[in-house]
Amino acid sequence: MKPDADPPTQPFRDDADTLGGATETEGPRGVRAGSIAIEDVTQVSGSYALGEVIGKGGMGEVLLAHDRRIGRDVALKRLRSASPAADELARFQREARIQARLEHPAIVPVYEVGKDELGRPFFAMKRAAGETLGEVLGRGDASRQRLLRAFAEVCRAIDYAHSRGVVHRDLKPANIVLGEFGEVYLLDWGIARVVEDGDDAVDTADADTLEGATPPAHILGTPGYVSPEQMVEPAADRPADVYSLGAILFELLAGEPLHPRGGAAVASTMSAATVSSPAARRPERLVPPELDRLCAQMLARVAADRPTARRCAEQIEEYLDGDRDVARRRIMAHDLVALARDAYRERRGDDAMRAASRALALDPESRDAADLLMRVMLEPPVEAAPEARARVREADGEMVSQHSRAAMPGYLLIASFLPLLVWNGVRAWPLALGMSGLAVAMAAAAWDLTRRPHRSLGYMIAYAVGNALLIAVIGRFSGPWLVVPAVFAFVTSSVVTYPAFLARTWLLVGIMLAGFLAPIGLEAVGALPRTWTLGEAGLLTSGHGMHLEGAPAVVTLLVASVATIVMAGLQSARVANASRAAHHRLVVHAHRLGQLLPAR
Repeated sequence: MKPDADPPTQPFRDDADTLGGATETEGPRGVRAGSIAIEDVTQVSGSYALGEVIGKGGMGEVLLAHDRRIGRDVALKRLRSASPAADELARFQREARIQARLEHPAIVPVYEVGKDELGRPFFAMKRAAGETLGEVLGRGDASRQRLLRAFAEVCRAIDYAHSRGVVHRDLKPANIVLGEFGEVYLLDWGIARVVEDGDDAVDTADADTLEGATPPAHILGTPGYVSPEQMVEPAADRPADVYSLGAILFELLAGEPLHPRGGAAVASTMSAATVSSPAARRPERLVPPELDRLCAQMLARVAADRPTARRCAEQIEEYLDGDRDVARRRIMAHDLVALARDAYRERRGDDAMRAASRALALDPESRDAADLLMRVMLEPPVEAAPEARARVREADGEMVSQHSRAAMPGYLLIASFLPLLVWNGVRAWPLALGMSGLAVAMAAAAWDLTRRPHRSLGYMIAYAVGNALLIAVIGRFSGPWLVVPAVFAFVTSSVVTYPAFLARTWLLVGIMLAGFLAPIGLEAVGALPRTWTLGEAGLLTSGHGMHLEGAPAVVTLLVASVATIVMAGLQSARVANASRAAHHRLVVHAHRLGQLLPAR
């Protein structure tokens, strides 16, 4: 066979769970648009060039094939055995006949039924290109609306099959294919059952029913999706399909299967304690109440209590069209507001916010929910959640970094006073060099805090002691009564903003008082030379570390005073601006939140 000249496209997925059609997969493997590439042709059977096997089951297989007569790719299903057992042959013939006579857009059409050169029966059908619903649910990236629309199409297809007297009996996500262009296909009619009361029943009189060849205690269908009555009696009727659809809807809404995989699925299906409400199983997914109620009805243990497939499709479509159960939503919202109030009174802020926000989502006009939500959001919690505490810690670190960065120029300014001290005349060089070195060390400590703001309490106490010692040394140069009290007050008001001292204010004040009073006390007992005297002429102060006389002294005192005023003003402005910005953010945040709430 000569391949077409069309550009390559993607081939089909090998899905061992699905025999009713073929699905596309990623990665080119020689399949061309409208035909199979010559390198993928394995054999020619009659009018078909056969390609790769794209699906296998217990008795049959599905191959990609090319119909050479009209030049189109098809999926060809055949029995693997050249001499199948009678029940296998009957099952295969019934599947082909049922699928061929169910003419619906969501049911893969059968093009031809025949036998190959070895006498094996086969039927050719349309390629169902796309992804299975199971694959889409596994990724979790599809929108709820898209999946619900596809699910409504499946319900319509099952309603059509039921009207023709056919029960599928093996509905599951792996047997539903979602096409790239919005197509939906329902696959694998291999264990479908024909009942006699259809509006236009499928004629299968020439094939045995499947139940007669079924081993005892054998479950027809996939555990986890089949109904409880189908576990006991394979000859299930239409409500069994509705239960399977309910299990699929549950998985779509809850994001997890209704029943566990494997052997535990049987016990879970038969248990009356299994939760059939996706909203109860996964409340955080905010399942719409009308869909939650529909799902529970579809999963009713009594088959007669389940709605028809048509009614399921109609309710899904009504939801998608916006026909919401407003009264039911308001009742649920009222109950949630009551729960939120209880949580608020018990100081459980996160629980109150969750309940109030869900109430507001259910009833956007609920002023009670809106007021309670705003109250919880604007009032600080008694005990924040771990995630909130982590964010608070991060914010505290940012504040420490900002304040430490602002303190660095002040320390460097003190170190730069050394030339002025020399100009005045240094009387105690160890004191002068110690003051400059201590100022540089404090600048380095401040720089370290900008990089690692979350330091221990011991480190912060050492930082405060360093500040007090530095100012005490400054007092030895100029006397304790000139600029030193102002500098002490400025440094205390700045350092107290660190979180370590906000909760221990008196600890910092005590350290600063000790730094101010200790030199005065040592002078009083004669341990240090006096830097001031009080007489009839007033207070006489003299610097012990430098000479205080003439123009140099005046300039030095002026520069020190101006520097203190400027640094105090800048630091105060920085703190005020930070507080103002935080307040403005809170006001704007509250305004934006208000836009989400209903107008009074």
